[in-house]
Amino acid sequence: MSNEHRIERFTVDIADADLKDLQERLARVRFADQIPGSYGVSTDRVRRLVEYWRDGYDWRAWETRLNAHPQFTTEIDGQNVHFVHARSEREDAFPLILTHGWPGSVAEFLDVVEPLTAADFHLVIPSIPGFGFSGPTTEPGWDNQRVARAWAELMARLGYTRYGAAGNDAGSMISPEVGRTDPDHVAGVHVTQVFSFPSGDPAEFESLAPEDFATLETLDHFMKHKSAFNTLHSQQPQTLAHALADSPAGLLGWNAQLLDESVDDDFVLTNVAIYWFTGTAGSSTRLYYENAQAEPPTAPTTTPLALSGAAGDFHGIRAFAARDHTDLRAWTVHPQDSHYLHHTVPTEITADIAAFFDTLR
Repeated sequence: MSNEHRIERFTVDIADADLKDLQERLARVRFADQIPGSYGVSTDRVRRLVEYWRDGYDWRAWETRLNAHPQFTTEIDGQNVHFVHARSEREDAFPLILTHGWPGSVAEFLDVVEPLTAADFHLVIPSIPGFGFSGPTTEPGWDNQRVARAWAELMARLGYTRYGAAGNDAGSMISPEVGRTDPDHVAGVHVTQVFSFPSGDPAEFESLAPEDFATLETLDHFMKHKSAFNTLHSQQPQTLAHALADSPAGLLGWNAQLLDESVDDDFVLTNVAIYWFTGTAGSSTRLYYENAQAEPPTAPTTTPLALSGAAGDFHGIRAFAARDHTDLRAWTVHPQDSHYLHHTVPTEITADIAAFFDTLR
């Protein structure tokens, strides 16, 4: 293997000095004032999470859990790429690449590793360039399409000639692009959201079902009340980066807006801690900027696609999804109000993934 294709073993091992520095910063937090009302992530919640981060949360236990699975790094297109590579005991198991989003990380998928490998999947779970253990990006241009090309190279480098792609959040945008980029090798794509929106043609609404309008109301509420992060990330990510890099409580407050009450405190803190310890709080937000500058694809995808979404989260409108993805095979909506189904309902998601790819192996 040439030097540029070298794959090296990786172990998560945060220095004691970094843990001590974090504790000292958390001990000196200046909490924001608050008044009654819906102004964003509350000081009460941030204070509770900070106190748990200081006195109850065990990073070393989560580090051990991460290190229970083989991890590696390699350089692709000039960027360090970290990934978990958990293989099934069955040698001819089906390869599947799982992609997280913001403010998630590879920790999003820890609860499905054992169920999916037991269901005969070889799992590749990379950290998006600019996120977590992949480290900060070192040059512009890392948009969804470039990440997708890197994933195709990663799977080829691992020797996988036919595989599936799955993801959540940004991973639900990147995974279909993997299928578009590498159609000869990608058997299918499984996502938790399909980001297909109205085109502006009023006729598109005529055939929508009542549940579609309810989903649109969920989207409308999100856009009116929770989408400010998207605008800021897309326009001035560096302006925000200074605060996120310097204050763990600030990072916690900012990332917790989408790590909401549907997930447990340990899940919140593990994801936030990964950003903190790897210095990627700022670089991760650049993905939004890069996507805002990129030319979006105009043609529909043709790779088989399946959705497993949550009723309380915007998961997509099937009619619009079928417009943008010509081979839509399955559409499952779970009753949960969660953006992180791989964590909150791993058994159900494993069953959905296995059922979909069993038709494509």
